[in-house]
Amino acid sequence: MSEFWLISAPGDKENLHALERLNTVTSKSNLSYNTKFAIPDFKVGTLDSLVGLSDELGKLDTFAESLIKRMAQSVVEVMEDAKGKVQENLLANGGLKEKMKCLKIDLTSFVTHFEWDMAKYPAKQPLPSVVDTLAKQLAQIETDLKGRTAAYSTLKATLDSLNQKAKANLFTRTLSDIVNKDDFVLDSEYLVTLLVIVPTQNYIQWQKTYESLSDMVVPRSTKLIFEDKEGGLFTVTLFRKVIDDFKARAKENKFTVREFYYDEKEITREREEMTRLLSAKKQQYQTSCVALKKGSSTFPDHKVKGPLLRWLKVNFSEAFIAWVHIKALRVFVESVLRYGLPVNFQAVLLQPQKKSSVKRLREVLNSVFKHLDEVAAASMLDAAMDIPGLQLNNQDYFPYVYFRIDLSLLD
Repeated sequence: MSEFWLISAPGDKENLHALERLNTVTSKSNLSYNTKFAIPDFKVGTLDSLVGLSDELGKLDTFAESLIKRMAQSVVEVMEDAKGKVQENLLANGGLKEKMKCLKIDLTSFVTHFEWDMAKYPAKQPLPSVVDTLAKQLAQIETDLKGRTAAYSTLKATLDSLNQKAKANLFTRTLSDIVNKDDFVLDSEYLVTLLVIVPTQNYIQWQKTYESLSDMVVPRSTKLIFEDKEGGLFTVTLFRKVIDDFKARAKENKFTVREFYYDEKEITREREEMTRLLSAKKQQYQTSCVALKKGSSTFPDHKVKGPLLRWLKVNFSEAFIAWVHIKALRVFVESVLRYGLPVNFQAVLLQPQKKSSVKRLREVLNSVFKHLDEVAAASMLDAAMDIPGLQLNNQDYFPYVYFRIDLSLLD
């Protein structure tokens, strides 16, 4: 499962024994994989300040999770032509150990091997300062994300619009990718080439009658230049003076003259614009190979990702790491508020093994730690229980501190 439960219990002898019982039961029944989750000692401040910080961290947690999900979805959108490789770009920095600093590891490994980043978020600072650093970091990432994805969305929308025009029917589609200069009589004072849409079932009729639809139609001047499932686009050359008469007679015979003037500069501009947009869109995720050292076997070609994908990959990692730090802070603050001072608690990370065992795992937890809050534990057995003044029917309140980490970011 891509779900983790981050819990804590008081660090006294009785509760440490309870944690040992939890590990024994969950291991024997294969309910969850449990590991200790290290959280540094922070400067606590006043309990009043912790209450306010608890609310702030709750909002920041929600914001961070929403942000990384948006970033993950952006990776999917940018890599629409290579969706099988999306997970390769949703990774986190390896950690603080020297050998792992430059590595990218999967999100599950990062969570299970979590270490607090003292350099980025010094534990010696007051808790509000640490939270403020995290909040500012995430806010800046969101601002940059909005700007970059807006530019990409505009590019994609423009390209989609051009593609729609290219896929439309013969009455409305763009013709820049169909017509050529040789299809038209140009720069003639007397002659003009028209484009006529002919239904598929009327091809034979067109060939037999187009020369007689009006006077002064050039014989054998028609040519089929494009067709779709509904009909074809034919050229026909005639004298300018009979254009209106030809259009009227064509309409009577269910042939439609498509209003079009061949402008070579405009045609070239449309083609170049489509090519430019396709190239710009592709470059946002395209991977190219750059040799770090010519002819070197030690340094093989280095893959360089497109600018948007590269930014998303780097900043997704930063935002995800910040989010896990926020989870750790929430456990610390809630543990102090729940278990009191001096600070003494043990945090544990549980990874449920199967979806079908979640209910049983929750029952084991409630049984092991029911002594921490008898009323809350009883309410877990009777979800309908409602005591005035106590919000014990809240599904996220348990006798122990509990926070969920869900790594299903693309669901």
